[in-house]
Amino acid sequence: MIRSLFFSRNGKFTLDMSKEDWSTALSDPDGLLWVDFEETLPDQDEPILRDIFHFHPLAIDDALQESHVPKVDDWEDYLYIVLHSVSFDSADQPHLDTQELDIFLGKNYVVTHHDQKIQAIEKVWASSQRDDRHLRNGADHLLYRLVDEVVASYMPVVEAMDDAIDQAEDEVFNGPNSATLAQIFALKRAVVTLRRTISPERETLNKLARDDYPVIDPHDRIYFRDVYDHLVRLVDITEGIRDLIGGVLDTYLSAINNRMNDIMKTLTIITTLFMPISFIAGFFGMNFFGVPALDPYHAWTRPVMFAGSLCLMILVPVLMFMWMRSKKWM
Repeated sequence: MIRSLFFSRNGKFTLDMSKEDWSTALSDPDGLLWVDFEETLPDQDEPILRDIFHFHPLAIDDALQESHVPKVDDWEDYLYIVLHSVSFDSADQPHLDTQELDIFLGKNYVVTHHDQKIQAIEKVWASSQRDDRHLRNGADHLLYRLVDEVVASYMPVVEAMDDAIDQAEDEVFNGPNSATLAQIFALKRAVVTLRRTISPERETLNKLARDDYPVIDPHDRIYFRDVYDHLVRLVDITEGIRDLIGGVLDTYLSAINNRMNDIMKTLTIITTLFMPISFIAGFFGMNFFGVPALDPYHAWTRPVMFAGSLCLMILVPVLMFMWMRSKKWM
């Protein structure tokens, strides 16, 4: 889908202009043209970007064919900017999805290209039609609105990750299992992906806020500096989340080790209590049945000795159990 929005200085909106009228709109230095490419084919987009907007073939190839980390390229007459929008799903296995957003910024136009629907684009598109102040201040201010919405969409993702970590902690204390471990590692991968997205994007915003680009008004750089500050805070929050996940993983390993220790302790107690029984049974042979009770050479096999052996085998483990309890080994 290709859609366009043209705003003239007299306050007139024109939606979905024909491609033939885009050149006329671009020739108006006081107007602002925004063209959005969503889920379109590269073969369909390339002629438009090349013949109407006259972008460099390398910039077009970057936008249509390749995936990049967030960056900004200065082509003198325009800027090529790469941002990433993110979404987090914790329904089954936590995972983070990223959507690349390619932006071309000129003096009086903004071109956005993305392969999937991005909520930040939809919000700015709708708000621009409701309030023309987003467009009246120029293309660089529209870029600020887009960047600000993209960065603002990170905070719900961070909060969802924090909730997922709390849920993983509860599962660790209630009864850790292999599914809990898989969830912890999935959260760890998601946080690493988010950090790899935010860190280069922070440097991109730093360039937009401090470097001297002809298509960005010096008075508007302060807006990008504000977004840069938000990203700096998000990087710090992400570091804290990564530490939290490391703590949850350590807690899981400790819980597993404690559970294994309890199992080994129980088995050791059972083995220790049966040791004297095994010794007594092995020493005397326990051949009470089938032996003549009046045999003078087997007087110890008489019923009284049998009862005494049973009492001894019961009494010794009980005394050992009471002694271990008194030592607080159990």
